[in-house]
Parts: sequence; structure tokens; C-alpha cells
Amino acid sequence: MPPELYDVINRRRDVRGQFNGAPVDEDLLLRILTAAHAAPSVGLSQPWDFVLVRDEALRRAFREHVQQERAVFTASLTPAEAETFSRIKIEGILEASLGIVVTYDPERGSPAVLGRHAIADAGLYSTCLAIQNLWLAATAEDLGVGWVSFYREDFLRGLLHIPATVRPVAWLCVGPVTHLESVPDLERLGWRSRRPLAEAIHTDRYSARPS
Repeated sequence: MPPELYDVINRRRDVRGQFNGAPVDEDLLLRILTAAHAAPSVGLSQPWDFVLVRDEALRRAFREHVQQERAVFTASLTPAEAETFSRIKIEGILEASLGIVVTYDPERGSPAVLGRHAIADAGLYSTCLAIQNLWLAATAEDLGVGWVSFYREDFLRGLLHIPATVRPVAWLCVGPVTHLESVPDLERLGWRSRRPLAEAIHTDRYSARPS
């Protein structure tokens, strides 16, 4: 395996505050979307679509919704957790020059999606593979990507006129960055520490691990 691939995997970050606002070159955008579209998918269903969001009014409306959901989450925290969370930026919706909303269409290729009859979520997993491909390709191109997850699916459906049967899986903030942090934000800002690989490895059967 080329060492460059491992370098990209280790450099990848969930970017929030490092976007510089510069536009994404159209040829570069096509390359990362081509990489995303090359992802494996159950039954070759390719159940993803990519909605490119550049309109400032749409991005401002989405950011307002995200801030409301941030407040909802904050209200569920202990005072100590809320203090730590207050230092964490959760999105770069306006700072990034582009939003890419990745959707999942469970009807793509149905009803006979080869390989999905026993695992209903296999198509959703496929969409996540496309997101990972996009993320790694963007990192290789020195672009930042930030996955915004503080939103209600119905709100985003309505905002972007996404059909009721299609799930908006991710709003990705995408754009050139000043730099990528060497340590992930949630670890750097004290929210959570990285779990050692040894704790994630089991042999033959799933065994209990200390919490």
C-alpha cells in the first residue's frame, strides 16, 4: 500500500474553523466527486446524490437551524460538559465556500437490491463509504471537509426540496483551508480522548472491555 495513502488517512480532519473562504476549483471539485462516486455500494445501487449548496441565503438558514440544535444539545449537558462544549466550534457553514449535502435514496435499484435483503441499512453504509472517499480525496487535494450533524433531517429536506423518501445523510462544509490541525478538535479541546486500537480488537468472539 502506498505510504501516501496512510498519510492522507492520518491527516484527515473534521474541519470547523480553518476554512479561508476561497472558492473550490471546478476541476478539483469534479475530481473529489468522481472519487466519491467510485465508492463500493450494495448491489451496485449507488444510492447517493450530491447537492452542491453555494447560495448564501440557504447556508445562512441552515446555520441558524444548526445553532438552534446546538442550544438543544447544550441544555442536556452537565455544567462542566457545557463549559467544555462552549469552546468547541461545531460547523463552518458560512466560512466554507461550498456545502455538499450527501443523500441516500433507498429506492435506488429497488426492490431487488442484491445484498440488501438481510441488512436493510447496507445502502446507508454504502453512502457513508462515498462520503469517506470524498473526504480522503479532498484531504489529498489539501481541501478541508467538516461534517455537520446538528440538524433535523426534515428541516434539511424542506430547505433543499429533497423528496420525502430520500435521507439527507450529511452536510459537508468543503473548501480551501489555512491548515489542518495535527490533533482532532474534540481531543485537542478536551471533549474526549482517542481510544487505543488494542481496545477495539477482539479475537473469535466479542469480549467485554472496561468502560
